[in-house]
Amino acid sequence: MLRKVKTAVIGAGFMGRTHAEAIRRLGHVEIAAVAGVDEAEARRFGDAIGVEHATGDYRTILEDASIEAIHICTPNALHYPIAKAALERGKHVLCEKPLTITAAEAAELVELAGRNGRVNCVNHNLRYYPVVQQIRRMIESGELGEILIVQGTYSQDWLLYDTDFNWRIESKEGGPLRAMGDIGSHWMDLVQHLTGLSITALCADLATFHKTRKKPKAAIETFAGKTLRPEDYTEVPIDTDDYGAVLLRLGDRARGAFTVSQVSAGCKNRFQIEIYGTKAGVQWNQEKPDELWIGQRNTPNQLIVKDPSLLHPKAATFADLPGGHSEGYDDTHKQVFRRFYRKIVDPAAEIDFPTFADGLRGMRLLEKVLESARSGAWVTV
Repeated sequence: MLRKVKTAVIGAGFMGRTHAEAIRRLGHVEIAAVAGVDEAEARRFGDAIGVEHATGDYRTILEDASIEAIHICTPNALHYPIAKAALERGKHVLCEKPLTITAAEAAELVELAGRNGRVNCVNHNLRYYPVVQQIRRMIESGELGEILIVQGTYSQDWLLYDTDFNWRIESKEGGPLRAMGDIGSHWMDLVQHLTGLSITALCADLATFHKTRKKPKAAIETFAGKTLRPEDYTEVPIDTDDYGAVLLRLGDRARGAFTVSQVSAGCKNRFQIEIYGTKAGVQWNQEKPDELWIGQRNTPNQLIVKDPSLLHPKAATFADLPGGHSEGYDDTHKQVFRRFYRKIVDPAAEIDFPTFADGLRGMRLLEKVLESARSGAWVTV
């Protein structure tokens, strides 16, 4: 039995609700408070999930000594000040990605968390699909051989039209990189996590297809359908990327390429990664999360379906349901949060979740992507 832990969720949108649902599946973690952009939003969120303490000022939560941890699910520009304030008050912190707006901010949080001895996590939850962990263990055991090539995409269509809008579009809220920062950060994190190789150099190209967009006069939620009338919009200039492409080098020898897009019609959440080694290759697509393609040169290819009884033993620990029972996006959050809170309860527990150090590495890569796109040249990392 794990002791009870009180936590708080800061941010009342799509990700705040996603975090709240996953936290409650752990059993030993209580959501003691929630915070929104104002009192009204916080109260609606608290009422919806049955949390009495709801506030428009997250700082009041940080003053509650009984709350040991917080989840930061706000727009990116707020990650750094909230995380810093929480760490200074002795809270453990789990933050959405990207960790901050700049690498300098991320480096400060890494140092502060280390100095204060606080458990820290950046929510790269896409690592934790069971068959993705199977890829990790296959590579560790040498089943793919030496890694030669990585490639793939993260493509969505939810911002295809100029009437599609979200806070991520505005650089003052989400930072200078949108598609690359929001979903490219996931792709780069995962390829390094799986292969054990660091990205050492890259060459990037970014594109903004909608130079202006129609911004709703009232806030709308991520992925929400758009039914507003022309008089409900204000046309605004756009300075963040709809699309990005990156050539990259990993370690001493491997090469790769990936694209990101939020304007690819029909792609709802197509996170695809392909890894090819000297012995075998693998492909995985988040839209079919339980399936793993394994490619061979001289024997028939395989398509395996998640079954923990047939996975590598360490990969099987990321599956809670038997074969034939799908585990998806919401389950990945549960797996990350489970390991984060285990570390809070037992300081001797293994760190098997992405830390702020991973978030700092991601921020440095994003800054290199921006540098490369602006210069039109390769840059070293």
